Amino acid sequence: MSIYLRTLRYFRAYTGQTIVAIVLMAAGIGFNLLAPWPVKYLIDGVLQNKTAPGVAGSREVIAHWLGWTNSYGAALVLSAVLLLITVLAGLVNLFSNALFIKVGLKALLHLRTQIYTCLQALPLQFHDARRSSDSSFRVAYDSQSIQTIYNKGFTTIFGAIVTLVGAFSIMLKMNWQLTLVSLVVVPPLFWAIRHYGDRIRSESTTIQERESDLLATTQEGLGAIRMVQAFGRESFEVSQFIRHATRSLEANFRLQMTSMRSALVVTTLIALGTSAMYYEGSVQVLAGNLSLGDLTVFVAYLATLYQPIQQLTYTAWALEGAAAGAQRCFEVLDREEETKDTPGAIDIPSAKGEISFSGVVFHYDPKAPVLAGIDLAIAPGETVAFVGGTGAGKSTLISLVPRFYDPSAGVVRLDGHDLKSLKKASLRAQIGMVLQDTLLFSSSIRENIAYGREGATEAEIIEAAKRAQAYDFIMAQPQGFDTPVGERGGHLSVGQRQRLGIARAFLKNAPILLLDEPTSALDPSTEKAIMETIADLMKGRTTLIITHRLSTIHHLGRVVLLENGRIAEQGTGPQLLALNGSYARLYRAAGHEPETSINSKIQSS
Repeated sequence: MSIYLRTLRYFRAYTGQTIVAIVLMAAGIGFNLLAPWPVKYLIDGVLQNKTAPGVAGSREVIAHWLGWTNSYGAALVLSAVLLLITVLAGLVNLFSNALFIKVGLKALLHLRTQIYTCLQALPLQFHDARRSSDSSFRVAYDSQSIQTIYNKGFTTIFGAIVTLVGAFSIMLKMNWQLTLVSLVVVPPLFWAIRHYGDRIRSESTTIQERESDLLATTQEGLGAIRMVQAFGRESFEVSQFIRHATRSLEANFRLQMTSMRSALVVTTLIALGTSAMYYEGSVQVLAGNLSLGDLTVFVAYLATLYQPIQQLTYTAWALEGAAAGAQRCFEVLDREEETKDTPGAIDIPSAKGEISFSGVVFHYDPKAPVLAGIDLAIAPGETVAFVGGTGAGKSTLISLVPRFYDPSAGVVRLDGHDLKSLKKASLRAQIGMVLQDTLLFSSSIRENIAYGREGATEAEIIEAAKRAQAYDFIMAQPQGFDTPVGERGGHLSVGQRQRLGIARAFLKNAPILLLDEPTSALDPSTEKAIMETIADLMKGRTTLIITHRLSTIHHLGRVVLLENGRIAEQGTGPQLLALNGSYARLYRAAGHEPETSINSKIQSS
């Protein structure tokens, strides 16, 4: 389907407002087409008192209206009529344009919301494959193409066509010879539209890609400003910025040059048509076949004829540029949601927490599987720790549980249900998560904790903070729970951010808990305190934990060692240590002693 037709679908909800705006636009065009006639009567009937055959002079016309025969009175009335027509045309166009702009902005909001909603629903595999800045650019900037297509496309084209038909009809009736002379340049104009249109779309696409790269460089450089300054790499980041900004500049310059060349061609062709008409008109005036007033009116209509042709030319080029942005928006909307709910998917109101992996295979590239034939059963309330080297598949495995990804083969089940048979929202409501880097929004501490469960009460938020041992440091903040945490929680320490993440999990109170390196960024004393809090969080929940710090999980429960996407060993920490295999080698290499105090705390629960 054409990009333009697909874009116009977003305006179906505003058909009534569009029709009103079109009617007002047509009225405004009608007033504009009337504007030259008071000038004609002023020239022929008042200033020269000459009329074309069969047309009454202006003094006779005014005398018939008001009984005036004075030339000054006639000139005053004609000037007032011209002013009235201009004011009415301006007012009607004002209301028409306001309606068109309002509809365009509403459609822009609709498209932006749809793209953002789609991005929220797309799986992590999609987001892992592209930069977040590119997605942001499509939401914020590429989406504006829909307003361009509507306001500078549909409305301009409609207005130009109505004006063309009206002006052409009047000109043809006034003098068909002059009309034909004026239209000689129309075929070359349409050739120019087509010739430059393809080039403008291509160059516009390049600009949007370069601008997206520039935005990515800016976000990455400013987002990592601490590291940049710590390593003294400011000049390097500036040079990277200049490189991408220069590429964007070059692309913009090429587009501007193409636009200027095309404008020169169009202006030259219109000047050629105007000159030819002036010559032919002068010949007819000198021969006495055309009055000076008629020529003046014809010149006005010629401008009215050429203006919409010129508008159509520039509109066609603007549409080509907008089509490039619209295409980038539809690329997101057309993306299949790999983990969407299947037909007949059901809710699971309260899970017991039994998880099983049966023949699970996962790969991004079929030639390099990340997981290969995983078979594992986890009982309700059981704690299972996943260990192994980098790239062993640990994070991918637990990411299958909330359906961030779906397995390429095999089945993951919860309480006997294939995860694909469950609604995603219902499934994820059963899962709490604490990650290595707790993601916080740049809002208050209260809002960040409340993110764990929609509609949580103040008492529940405070209770969650207390259970996460975060209450004391929160109350020590300048505004307590209303204290802003800064971008990505930059105003808080790593340990404080982690406690807020644990508070979220407490607030959610889900039967399944996923922990992905929850203490790897902490110092030993903070890690011990956080693990004691996590131990409290784990009580009565099915817990899957990933960690490189073997001492923290040696006595927690079952340990599963992954190697090259397969289960190499599994059992309790002491059992695996006694096997003297891969786990034992990792354990000795780490040089940690088991923390039996944590084990005792969990067992006593």
